[in-house]
Amino acid sequence: MKTPSRIKLSSSMADKLRKTSFRKWYERQLMTSHVHMLLAFLSVIGLLASMEAFRDASVAEKVMDVVFVIICAAVGLWALRRYLFLLMHAEEIANQATCSACGEYGRFRVVGPERVGDEVEVCCRKCNHQWLIAG
Repeated sequence: MKTPSRIKLSSSMADKLRKTSFRKWYERQLMTSHVHMLLAFLSVIGLLASMEAFRDASVAEKVMDVVFVIICAAVGLWALRRYLFLLMHAEEIANQATCSACGEYGRFRVVGPERVGDEVEVCCRKCNHQWLIAG
């Protein structure tokens, strides 16, 4: 009996850059990361509200407030980590998006498949210079 192959839930960076332009990909990464920052902020508000409600509550309500504090803290920490990861990843790729031959920023096309270590070979649309972007 064959073992099922592993399903890849998200497409590779090369596929994402091939489907959309770098600038649109970068914009989406920043928007997604900032949505996670908003979720972290809302979690802090929920955390503070749960702590405020804890003061004048019965025992059952205090247990419920502690559960809400734990949930809000966990969601907030996850959202903050995700925000920082997405933002740093987008900035890491953006720092490599300038053509060293002509200085054109973010105007390239993917010319090769994704390599080992998430490297993508790209080609400048202006001067056809090729370089690797490590993701």
